[in-house]
Amino acid sequence: MHFRHSDDVWAAFPELAAGVLTAGAPAAPVDGRLAALHTEALHTEAKARLADAPLSALPEIGAWRRAFTRMGLKPTQYRCASESLLRRFAKEGTLPGIHPLVDLCNAVSMAYAIPVAALDLDRIDGDLEVRPAGGGEVYVPLSGGSEHPAPGEIVFADTGGNAHARRWTNRQSGLSAIRPGTGRALIVAEAMHDGAAADVGALLRRLAADLDALGAAPSRPALLTRDAPGFTC
Repeated sequence: MHFRHSDDVWAAFPELAAGVLTAGAPAAPVDGRLAALHTEALHTEAKARLADAPLSALPEIGAWRRAFTRMGLKPTQYRCASESLLRRFAKEGTLPGIHPLVDLCNAVSMAYAIPVAALDLDRIDGDLEVRPAGGGEVYVPLSGGSEHPAPGEIVFADTGGNAHARRWTNRQSGLSAIRPGTGRALIVAEAMHDGAAADVGALLRRLAADLDALGAAPSRPALLTRDAPGFTC
């Protein structure tokens, strides 16, 4: 499977910094105490980040809010995934456990305030591209049913016409959600702020080390650029 951001996306958002890696999904048997140690350390960093400044003042969040505005979306109605997680975490003080891989990706996303997507590779039909929608793609919400993204909306679209995320970093699809039977995962981190490339690189190195400790055999992280936009799994 080949993953890339389209030329249209790079042209419209030249400040984009993106990185990717793959991993086996650490399903049972995983030492729950070991997994908790990794997520708890990241949660501590997220709490420190929230204590330092309001969400609106975080450069990582501000950059995505501006990007959503440029996409014609209200940034207070549609939020990037890391902002949504941090808002819930600030309100509730914790997040519910979903799956060891998802929990870890959510924790590292909050610690760095950068959206992180984790997708089941075996549920992606052909190649995967972040691009403007044509209008015929099918998106399956986590709650079920189906939707068609509006033409021009940025989506994660596969060769088979499935949209695995809507509004770019706003919402992932239930079709490729990580689940107990997941065997391989594609993990994508994306940021727009000043210094984003360095931060995405640091996030992926941290995540790879944690995944390795959990026995998930991560690949070497790759940073994507406009000149080298692709990653082959």
